[in-house]
Amino acid sequence: MAQVELKDVSKRYGSVEVIRDLNLMVEAGSFTVLVGPSGCGKSTLLRMVAGLETISGGILEIAGTRANDLDPVARGVAMVFQNYALYPHMTVARNIGFALKIAGLDKAEVESRVREAADVLQIEHLLDRKPANLSGGQRQRVAIGRAIVRDPQVFLFDEPLSNLDAELRVSMRVELARLHQKLKATMLYVTHDQTEAMTLADKIVVMRDGRIEQTGTPEQLYSDPDNVFVAGFIGSPRMNFLSGEASQGLVHLAQGVTLPCPSTLSGPVSVGIRPEHMTPRGGRAHSLPVTIDMIEYLGGTRYLYGRLANETPVAIEARDNTGIRAGEQIDVTFDNHSVMLFDASGKRIRSAAPIPS
Repeated sequence: MAQVELKDVSKRYGSVEVIRDLNLMVEAGSFTVLVGPSGCGKSTLLRMVAGLETISGGILEIAGTRANDLDPVARGVAMVFQNYALYPHMTVARNIGFALKIAGLDKAEVESRVREAADVLQIEHLLDRKPANLSGGQRQRVAIGRAIVRDPQVFLFDEPLSNLDAELRVSMRVELARLHQKLKATMLYVTHDQTEAMTLADKIVVMRDGRIEQTGTPEQLYSDPDNVFVAGFIGSPRMNFLSGEASQGLVHLAQGVTLPCPSTLSGPVSVGIRPEHMTPRGGRAHSLPVTIDMIEYLGGTRYLYGRLANETPVAIEARDNTGIRAGEQIDVTFDNHSVMLFDASGKRIRSAAPIPS
């Protein structure tokens, strides 16, 4: 395992800059996930680490060695792609060991490494099959096995689960977490799925428009986001944002609801509230009327999706059988201690005094 460090790294295609003066430390042995919307630059960044894209500016170091101009094979990395890219005419064993054979290792060493990787991935019984006879999850395991046999310093994953169905993605997330625990390898993983990021990562890097918005543990990003973008991107369903007006130490919301804020704050603000902190039919003096449009039933949990009188969408978590139906208007209260305030630019306001219940 090795540390990966990017210092003021940029990537340009002509006059278009897609990565901008980016700084990132990937600790040795960590599982770091790059997450963000399509087009934010996360896959480009991964490909630069792999050596599949040139670096326009800045420095890439792998295990303390400058790697900007190293050939991909000399970087000590192995990449697992979204497309499994298996050779259809080869068996699983030959697919996994192909790179070793090309590198000139003797047959016994190749077979030993292939069986060791297959044992780690629990696909020993598939070694004589061909890709056409494998499920999507099995093919992905073969692709990962092909990376394991190279004994890389760093594993790179580019949205490896996006071609799998929902149920298989869940089981493969568990398998990847177990693999990381077993190998204790450095892993840099790209996804647009924030649930994947929250499940797998030691550290999440949230990107937007070629820049890093915030870096931290899943818990840190969920409970203490720096801005509206991170707050809305991390969490499912996403955070609710209510428009307010700040003046003289109070934020004024609809229906006469007010919240304390710094006395220096004035003008438009956003009030962020997670769905689990909103309560249907709370019965408190300050409540917001919400018209319910849809109810998502997930067994022990229900999510109520609705809108305020001004058409602002809201999501509410309801853990009991509330008897609420679509089309109904209900009063919703919220956990004041969990409210987050954001200024007009979207930046988090952390200096607000605790909000009383």
